[in-house]
Amino acid sequence: MASPLPVAAASSEPTATLPALRKGWLAKLGFPLAVAVAYGIHAVLSREEPALETRSYSIFLAGLGGLGLLAAVLQFFIGSFRRWMQEMWPILAAGLLLFAGLEVVTTGLRLLPLPYFPSPPKILQSAIDDRVLIWESTYHSLFLLARGYLLGVLAGLVTGVCIGWFSAARYWGMPVMKIVGPIPATAWIPLALIVSPSATLSAIGLIAIAVWFPVTMLTASGIANTRASYLDVAKTLGAKPSYLIFRVAIPAAMPNIFLGLFMGLGAAFLTLVVAETVGVKSGLGWYLGWSREWAEYGKVFAALGIMAIFFSTIMTGLFALRDRVLVWQKGTIKW
Repeated sequence: MASPLPVAAASSEPTATLPALRKGWLAKLGFPLAVAVAYGIHAVLSREEPALETRSYSIFLAGLGGLGLLAAVLQFFIGSFRRWMQEMWPILAAGLLLFAGLEVVTTGLRLLPLPYFPSPPKILQSAIDDRVLIWESTYHSLFLLARGYLLGVLAGLVTGVCIGWFSAARYWGMPVMKIVGPIPATAWIPLALIVSPSATLSAIGLIAIAVWFPVTMLTASGIANTRASYLDVAKTLGAKPSYLIFRVAIPAAMPNIFLGLFMGLGAAFLTLVVAETVGVKSGLGWYLGWSREWAEYGKVFAALGIMAIFFSTIMTGLFALRDRVLVWQKGTIKW
């Protein structure tokens, strides 16, 4: 009597591969289909809108559609890109459909009051019209952020290592950290504007203060919690104190140090925007406040979009640096 097992296996094989096939086709065509839906909604709703805004947004959606089709083709040849698209296409498609929904709410149904909530085509056109000023503002923000963040990281690493390793530094440093550290960096703005000879230097100092506290605390925590077994083995092999600090304690504390770098980066973003709004007459924070004063809310939302791209790109770069430095702990770090 023939066994029914081969028949069952043969009948179950197509159903096992069907979800994979669906997932593959969705990864290839999901984003272009979302672009097509957004373009169709825009074509219907923009008939009575200004021609310049309509044309710019149509070109933007057409460019996204071309990129989507190119991505679909590249997935046949690049395996790593195909896996990335399989993971990211729902987020990309949802983001584009969100913009389409905003256009329905603003342009189509008029549910949000104007001019406080402009449509996505209006925001895009505002960014295009002010592209030179936005570019200059982004450059100034990057200049301030880089100098303040690097200064704060350097100071935080030095003080964190000293507090975490030396008992005398911990005795005198921890009370200072507990008193001065919790004060928001933005609270020092009035004093910084008086003490500093220029608004730019005061903004750099405020960003450095905002970064210094989390980097110091988490670096000190990582150094102080280095496993005693690591230190004992190194001492047994004749390691000097400098070797223990730079070759044992600091590498062991790197996960904590990177956590401090991320927290400091978030504090730096907040301090940067506030400092530019109050004192510095340039940068994205200044541009945001200037646009709001003139009731140019299309430019306000354009500045917010540039900030989101600007800050998320820097954060992504820091994540990539962390993954490269801590490659030896791959799979154990979940943040």
